[in-house]
Amino acid sequence: MSAAEPKATKLGAAHRRARVRGRLAAALPALALALAWSGAFGGTLSGASAPTAAAPSSPAPRVVVIDLQGIVEPITAEYVTRGIAYANRTGAAAVLLELSTPGGLDTSMRQIIEAILASRAPVIGYVYPSGARSASAGFYILESCDVAAMAPGTNTGAAHPVVLGGAQPDKIEATKIQNDADAYMRSLAARRHRNVAAAESAVLQSKSFTENEALANQLINLIADSPEQLLAKLSGQPIRRVNGATDHIDFAGARFVPYTMSLRERVLDMNPDLAFALLAIGALLIYIEFTHPGVIVPGVAGVILLALGLFALSLLPLNWAGAGLLILAFVLFILEAKFPSHGILAAGGIVGMVLGAVLLVDTSVPGLRIHMSIALAVALPIAAITVFLMRLVLRARAHKVVTGEQGLVGQQAVARSPLAPQGRVWVHGELWQAHSSAPVETGALVKIRAVHGLVLEVEPVTQEQTAQAQGQGLGS
Repeated sequence: MSAAEPKATKLGAAHRRARVRGRLAAALPALALALAWSGAFGGTLSGASAPTAAAPSSPAPRVVVIDLQGIVEPITAEYVTRGIAYANRTGAAAVLLELSTPGGLDTSMRQIIEAILASRAPVIGYVYPSGARSASAGFYILESCDVAAMAPGTNTGAAHPVVLGGAQPDKIEATKIQNDADAYMRSLAARRHRNVAAAESAVLQSKSFTENEALANQLINLIADSPEQLLAKLSGQPIRRVNGATDHIDFAGARFVPYTMSLRERVLDMNPDLAFALLAIGALLIYIEFTHPGVIVPGVAGVILLALGLFALSLLPLNWAGAGLLILAFVLFILEAKFPSHGILAAGGIVGMVLGAVLLVDTSVPGLRIHMSIALAVALPIAAITVFLMRLVLRARAHKVVTGEQGLVGQQAVARSPLAPQGRVWVHGELWQAHSSAPVETGALVKIRAVHGLVLEVEPVTQEQTAQAQGQGLGS
């Protein structure tokens, strides 16, 4: 009985057990008397048979489900290898590795394959759901599994090695890389008793296979619509292992145990699109901190996002021309706010940011590049926010200071005593000592030219300005 059963059911069972115990207690004296009678006369109780213990039911097999989605990179490899180790440590019947990947890094791929080959529990590679693919490095991982399966509407293959980075190898080096990848594929296909020639064609000719083509070419073992159907088809069927042994697993009533990424892995496992977005937003927040010093929060958040974005991009080959275009884009945004270019500089910044994003990751693998739609979605808001903030900063700096000593310079004051050349003036509701460059009569209007400590340097203004100021009540 599982812990999920209702409380009423548990109480009913406890009540029945109590009643049974009560009846047994009442029947014990009669049973003892019967046994004594039987022993005294050397007889046996006719019709009595020895009770047989019920065989304990075997627990339902556990299948650990590992979801490998996206690019095969160090964080993904860490997640998959930890999941396989968890399945082996907890005695799982099998590992279901669901694949939906465009490929990835060779070192991470080999790390995953090593864990698959060393696994005690059989690993079932399954390209799932419909519409998914397991290309390039994903094809190697699929072929390394004890059982290879695909869902309808999926594809695999296209495993020709691609050199990441700007400097492409020469012909001899490229041949060495291709031969190494081909030998690795031949080894995996032969160990799993699959079609070596068809597997080679995916490496040497970049051939891809639908699920039906892969099954016809003996690259996979079966096609299944769902994980439940997959286990139903595998139940009781022989599963060949790397060591030559054969497993027969009854998957009837199997229980799926999803193995999820840790919080650290979820934070660090980012695709190039998300990494670029975090990089741009982090740079914007740091820019806000510089233009609004003392806010602190944008600066701290910006540094964190910038670090995460740089970490994710550091796993990929970067094109420094693309990085230079991104820096140029921010410079053009700032210049647009400072100089009236009628939007020309801002448009140039948007173009520079979009091109920089597209060129930032230097690879021909589509899944590893930043998409144009993401580049536009990030560049346009960043451009608008940057130009808007820079305009606010420049406008604030252009405003005249109205507080402190600098706020007095240029203001008009009223003489409260003759200035010949020193006297007192009234400004901002206060009396100040003032020194005039020319004689000034009481009530006349003067203009403050400088502030020397507690003494104002003033000069007289025209009679028309004085009359206007008196009419406004400045001389009262």
